[in-house]
Amino acid sequence: MPALKVSSDQRAELRSQAHALKPVVLVGAEGLTDAVLSEIKVHLGAHQLIKIRVFGDEREERIAIYEEICDKLNAAPIQHIGKLLVIWKPESAQPAVKAKRGALPSAREAAEEAKPGKGRAPRVVKVVKPSEIPMRKPKAKAVVVRGNERVTQGGNIKRAKKRQTSAKRSHQSSK
Repeated sequence: MPALKVSSDQRAELRSQAHALKPVVLVGAEGLTDAVLSEIKVHLGAHQLIKIRVFGDEREERIAIYEEICDKLNAAPIQHIGKLLVIWKPESAQPAVKAKRGALPSAREAAEEAKPGKGRAPRVVKVVKPSEIPMRKPKAKAVVVRGNERVTQGGNIKRAKKRQTSAKRSHQSSK
């Protein structure tokens, strides 16, 4: 299969998205084996845009590996800088194969098959709050709950707190 063609504007956008990524597949001294290719295929299916690190000093070998990966997996070459390769395969280019030999469905497939209003944001939730006057009936009210919010037991809406970062690992967050 030939590699996908990407316009220069689209390639620039994908390069900017890939800037923050870390390599998910490492190609070692053995080169491009079937196991490495299958691992790249798995990560492309999960992320669509991946970085690959190729260990080896020969530039021509790295270019050959880059082209071979793109040809065999029908992916688009995005960027090749030094020993890092960036490859993209859009979701639409992936074959829609359902349940291979008892394989479990991916998280994305499971979410699509789930009930449309269950667990997705934004969603409308019915909240029943007791009135301030004890003799009156409790009032039901429809409330919109967004992605980072939750409904407490008392019927209030709370936003999720920002995740705490460790003071000891502050040097790693800047990379």
